[in-house]
Amino acid sequence: MTRISTNRLPALVAWLTTLAIFAMPVAVFSQTQIKYHSNKYKTSDDVKVGRQAAAEVEQQMPILRDADATNYVSRVGQRLVNAIPSEFQHPEFQYYFKIVNARDINAFALPGGPMYVNRGMIEAAHNEGEMAGVMAHELSHVALRHGTAQASKAQKYGLLAGILGIGGQIIGGPAGAAAQIAGQGVGVYFLKFSREYETEADVLGARIMANAGYDPRDLANMFKTIEQQSGGGGGGFLSDHPSPTDRYARINQEAQYLRVTNPIRSNGDFERVQSRLRGMGRAPTMQEIAQGGQRYPTGESTGNYPTNAPRGRVEYPSTRYTQYSTVGGLVRVSVPSNWQQLAENNSVWFSPQGAYGQYQNQVVYTHGVNLGVTQTQSRSLPEATQQFLNGLTQGNGSLRQRGSLLRTTVAGRTGLTTTLTNVNEATGQAETVTLVTTQTRSGELLYLLAVAPDNDSASYQAAFRNVMRSIQIND
Repeated sequence: MTRISTNRLPALVAWLTTLAIFAMPVAVFSQTQIKYHSNKYKTSDDVKVGRQAAAEVEQQMPILRDADATNYVSRVGQRLVNAIPSEFQHPEFQYYFKIVNARDINAFALPGGPMYVNRGMIEAAHNEGEMAGVMAHELSHVALRHGTAQASKAQKYGLLAGILGIGGQIIGGPAGAAAQIAGQGVGVYFLKFSREYETEADVLGARIMANAGYDPRDLANMFKTIEQQSGGGGGGFLSDHPSPTDRYARINQEAQYLRVTNPIRSNGDFERVQSRLRGMGRAPTMQEIAQGGQRYPTGESTGNYPTNAPRGRVEYPSTRYTQYSTVGGLVRVSVPSNWQQLAENNSVWFSPQGAYGQYQNQVVYTHGVNLGVTQTQSRSLPEATQQFLNGLTQGNGSLRQRGSLLRTTVAGRTGLTTTLTNVNEATGQAETVTLVTTQTRSGELLYLLAVAPDNDSASYQAAFRNVMRSIQIND
């Protein structure tokens, strides 16, 4: 065995240490280390207050009702969510993605998962990678819990009274929310973070991109895209995200340690959706939305029953549900919590605000479900259902049955379902109506009618199915 002189041992150790260092992945020593900040709140608080803030945002901002574009952005978003490093994953968070019909180049995410991407940002991006980069940055704020961490820091200095009051304090009431949103960009609910938080979101965002198969340099490139298209002023996303002047270089520095083979930059879906959005005509700016005092274009009515016609554009069904005992206590049903209960006799409507109103001396609905019971001349479910259908279509030349009666199950009982088409008399929009029927033990026909405009139908089908599945009959 070779003997090593003791006076040569330190040199050998140094050499071996140097060799080990160079043999290790570069990222071990070069990547920026990220950790959570002190946070007095539970992750469930992030979810709760994020929902509260999202409800306020969606009352005041024009959410784009385009299922194709929204589904595409959601697919990209979910790909990024799945790529969040395991130490920053929160299974209880409920990530979802919506497009704001606003011209400004911007995006923001709220605690617990809701994300809003401006249509202008998608139109400005050169490829899917640039769009994904902005989304990855915003997701990083959520994953790192920057919102409630910043609230914890504020409370430490006596600036905030409590997390559950923050949504109202930051966003303001419904009347003032749009003005604050437009005036502050995405400064709604802890979205103006410190430079430290912004740097962390850039760094984690770059890693999320790499994990998802995107080139992190596309995030850096998006900053240049924004600068170019905003005339050098930075515009929404940059101005709302204060950070060091070397931000572009910092992301590129981080990117060199993140290896991605054949990164995703663009594909047919991105180009198709971008072209679709650009073909919709000019989107309003946030300032224009604020000046109009409402989230909808000038000229649309407010849809406040019973004095105005329905506006036909409403927020998506909430993912939270509220249970009702209705139709004289015969039925228990759960509906999205942002739907209103209207008209209670043998029939009740559950409908979002703005989806119902007065038209030619009668109440008209554009979105929602109608649940009721009626007497029929037959104890046969098919015959009773057909009689009910005949009554619906009589005198309404636009309402037509599209398919045959199909068997289904309602609260464990035999049921029937069919689909009808209609043109809403108040809005002139084509709509899809789904009818589901079953019978009570006394022979009455229990029915559920679900209605939504064709351009919103896909966004409402999951809610309609959940409502039907929740039905309990107490006879």
